[in-house]
Amino acid sequence: MMAAGRQALLEVSGLTTVIRGAQGAVRVVDRVSFSLSPGETLALVGESGCGKTLTALSLLRLVDPPAEIEGGVVLFQGRDLLQVSARELRAVRGKRIAMIFQEPMTALNPVLTVGEQVGEALRLHEGMSRRQARARAVSLFREVGIPDPETRVDEYPHRLSGGMRQRVMIAMALACDPLLLIADEPTTAIDVTVQAQILDLLRRVQQERGMALLLITHDLGVVAELAQRVAVMYAGRIVEEALVEDLFAAPSHPYTRGLLASLPAVAGVAGRLRAIAGSVPEPSAFPPGCRFHPRCPERMERCDQAEPAFRARAPSGGVACFAREAEAGGGAA
Repeated sequence: MMAAGRQALLEVSGLTTVIRGAQGAVRVVDRVSFSLSPGETLALVGESGCGKTLTALSLLRLVDPPAEIEGGVVLFQGRDLLQVSARELRAVRGKRIAMIFQEPMTALNPVLTVGEQVGEALRLHEGMSRRQARARAVSLFREVGIPDPETRVDEYPHRLSGGMRQRVMIAMALACDPLLLIADEPTTAIDVTVQAQILDLLRRVQQERGMALLLITHDLGVVAELAQRVAVMYAGRIVEEALVEDLFAAPSHPYTRGLLASLPAVAGVAGRLRAIAGSVPEPSAFPPGCRFHPRCPERMERCDQAEPAFRARAPSGGVACFAREAEAGGGAA
């Protein structure tokens, strides 16, 4: 969903990605829909294994077998990225849509200097010479706060700290001035002090460049820092979407309530953290009906048998939960 009156830069409808196996196809991204306006930040939130990263990779058709995009529409500037040619898509990836991957050490090529890797996108998309691309890489390194950029540009990834590698990834993503930046767990495996610096950097470059940001994270603290809207994902499905302030003030879905209750700030200094019982099921073991029902404290009989529809709620968002439908209808269905 999108706030009224705003033009969507990205509009995703019914995106479905399956993993094919001996027992058939399992929907690991299950009819996911959301939109994103220019300059806006949408956070996609959920535990590990909920399908957040696979959703992002599906947007750019970067999934590999046995995963396969089965259906849906991904409109970017009015063009469906699931239908354009491979050549047209290559012109979008890295230029108009850029992605910061979860683990920079594995995303960066160990046998090329970081300057060469940033320059590669500039030569491909902007037609720069090697000398021009190197000079631009130095400028980008300076922009993202890498000290002594003239020297660092010739370093190999293993010579840099985790925080510096993440800054290199951000510089690479910004190289061609994208309209949309996808950041997949941008502060994972970085110490707390550097996390704050990376978040400040993302906020600053987004404001300066007017980019839209799709933020993928399991950390609700990061959501509170950066996002305007949030979509909560569980076992491949969007179960709730809301403005960030509304979600924190009055979460609707039992899964969202569980995530918020597990935060130290919610539990209080003397309070005991509350965990959500169980864990996210493997795709081969997704239960019928609502996929959260085996862990849900508000489970009703119908939750085991049918999937709740995603129902819109004002001012921006919605929820997929039979318990909330029962409340709205004045009683259990």
